[in-house]
Amino acid sequence: MSRRLLVASRSRHKVAELHDLLDLGDEVVLVSPDDVGIEGEPVEDADTFEGNAEIKVRYYAERSGLPTLADDSGLEVDALDGGPGVQTKRYAGPQATDEDNNSKLLAELGELPPEERGARYQCVLAFWDPRGGSEPVFRSGVFEGRIATERRGTGGFGYDPIFEPEGEAPGGRTVGQMSSHEKHALSHRGKAARAMADYLEGEGW
Repeated sequence: MSRRLLVASRSRHKVAELHDLLDLGDEVVLVSPDDVGIEGEPVEDADTFEGNAEIKVRYYAERSGLPTLADDSGLEVDALDGGPGVQTKRYAGPQATDEDNNSKLLAELGELPPEERGARYQCVLAFWDPRGGSEPVFRSGVFEGRIATERRGTGGFGYDPIFEPEGEAPGGRTVGQMSSHEKHALSHRGKAARAMADYLEGEGW
């Protein structure tokens, strides 16, 4: 009999990506809030990724009664003192698109040389089963790199077309030019998901 694991996101892309990354087998079905009829969104007003992940996991788990997995991720840029951070999705405004955010970040960094364009993706995954009475469990991952001087590639989403992973020379490939397999092996979400999968498997998932 299959078991449902609610992913606290309405993004089909993110649900599909986490399904691949967690690799929990055919017995575990990942569902979204839309799949189980949950309306509304939590107010993500914490000042850390872990704080926002906990807000989301509690909001959706309490409304669904299902074991829930929430992700909060973002980009930290050294030249911006760690920004945009928890404002990553809303960097260029509340309704900003990926294109808007990329354009703003490239403009902010201007002509800075590669050594001053250091950045990293952060991901925190939170898991909570509201039926067990326990507290949420967290796992995290970091993806080091730098911000490119221009967009390259159409793969991925978010800031991937302007993020050069650590190990690539300046002007080398961005995440937007990598296959999903390559990205998952290196990415913040891939690292966090593998750590969370180890925990869930240890708990009998």
